[in-house]
Amino acid sequence: MNDDEGAAPTMAREFRVRRQQDLPVAPQRVWDAVATAAGNLGWLYPMEIEPRVGGKATRGDATVLTWEPPHHLALRATQDGGFSNTLSYRVEPADGGTSHLRMGIHWVHTGVVDDAWNWDGKTDAAEKYVDFHQHALTEYLRHFAGRPAVYVQAHRPEPTADPADFAALRRRLGLADDAAVGDRFTLLAPEPVEVTVDWLSADFVGLRGPDALYRFFNGSTWNVPIRLGHHLFAEDADEQRATGTWSAWLNEPARER
Repeated sequence: MNDDEGAAPTMAREFRVRRQQDLPVAPQRVWDAVATAAGNLGWLYPMEIEPRVGGKATRGDATVLTWEPPHHLALRATQDGGFSNTLSYRVEPADGGTSHLRMGIHWVHTGVVDDAWNWDGKTDAAEKYVDFHQHALTEYLRHFAGRPAVYVQAHRPEPTADPADFAALRRRLGLADDAAVGDRFTLLAPEPVEVTVDWLSADFVGLRGPDALYRFFNGSTWNVPIRLGHHLFAEDADEQRATGTWSAWLNEPARER
């Protein structure tokens, strides 16, 4: 199978994302990060993968198309209305015990794409989310590979179209207006901890602490709720308690922000 498998009819609407990156660990480490439930918790989001061709993955009820550890994984999810989403990873050994990863996403839509489906907004978000998550994979493998992770997520109840909302959240974190990647500062919420800025853009903030990757997602670009998705590696990390704490912080009344 290759990234073109499942190509659409001539009139189908298609979208592709392809990324390549060098990673500072051997192929088996990369495979463990992208192809196992424990690995995905450390940089992406909860996703269980049944380790066989034809197995199920909890990514939009996807099916495993290719399972060739530790080098090639492909999953495909389909939806009503003629939409399919194929995700593939190819892991190759590189010099010095490192790896080269090629990942691809291939959308095919043979149904009706109307304003409600918002094709342009979804493809724009996909491009940006892929870059953010692939960076998180590097951060995870460089600093936390193999450590058990707890995933914490929370979101605000309402969509936002106002960029000022995310700017206010950044200030609540203690992030300076002129902050840059590589800066160190004290994360103010919910408990103070020294962090390093590892990603900074209009749409995302990524912070790395000694035992966590903190991820904040803007909503205004796509008129969706602001949310967070953190990866906690401390031995005493408690998913339920941390989720409650971060959700309460994220959703404090506006007058307190």
